[in-house]
Amino acid sequence: MEDIVYGRNAVWEVIKGESRQIEEVQIVKGTKGDRINQIIGMAKSKNIAVHYVNSYKLNKATQNQNHQGVVVYVGEKKQITLPELLESLKQKKPFLCLLDQICDPHNVGAIIRSAYLCGVNGIIIPERHSAPVTATVEKASAGTAEMISIVQVTNLSAAIKKLKENNFWIIGARSDAEKFYFDQDYNMNCAVVLGGENQDISTLVKKNCDILVKIPLMDNVNSLNVPNAASILIYELVRQRILKNRVNATILNDKVN
Repeated sequence: MEDIVYGRNAVWEVIKGESRQIEEVQIVKGTKGDRINQIIGMAKSKNIAVHYVNSYKLNKATQNQNHQGVVVYVGEKKQITLPELLESLKQKKPFLCLLDQICDPHNVGAIIRSAYLCGVNGIIIPERHSAPVTATVEKASAGTAEMISIVQVTNLSAAIKKLKENNFWIIGARSDAEKFYFDQDYNMNCAVVLGGENQDISTLVKKNCDILVKIPLMDNVNSLNVPNAASILIYELVRQRILKNRVNATILNDKVN
């Protein structure tokens, strides 16, 4: 099944990577810029056809989304299963993100981008009541959706059970949690669950979490938008692990000297 990816950074990452079969690149006539030149150069080096079209054609293909003058037609992305993801993580201390009922593709894309940039090992998304990885998600993720493992599952609670069987701690983000996110130690196999827009994680998913954390907010503010909340939680894990590595390096250096 043929699909499209649009936006300069997203198209660049798709062409640069090896995860999809590339059919062709379409560029609006007269579109210029360094990234466009890079796309054209990379496409030619891989013998990918580049066609120059009018803007109407790309507007129609993307349903008038901000395509930035470039679209790539690609084959369907190979899906990875949860067992395959877990197998690939056996030698690591992994960190996963689970998205519970996040339906806005721009939010999903923004979370994927933060997750990839911070070294998250994978993202798990339910097949129902959640935005699938579409061209809009690809664009919002700036192409990083091509570079991180994304698993779609039929049942998020069943996926959580499977993670627990593989020694994961499940940390749910809830506004009614008693514990602040920065008081939690993330130096373990862990999966953070983020709830959908204008709501916390679902009651059933909450029951399956080992730990619940919250982000402190001013009394007159109900909640952060979910991409911002995701970034805060993900960066806390990065901060803790970097800090731990520095402490370990200092201890080792003291022992050597």
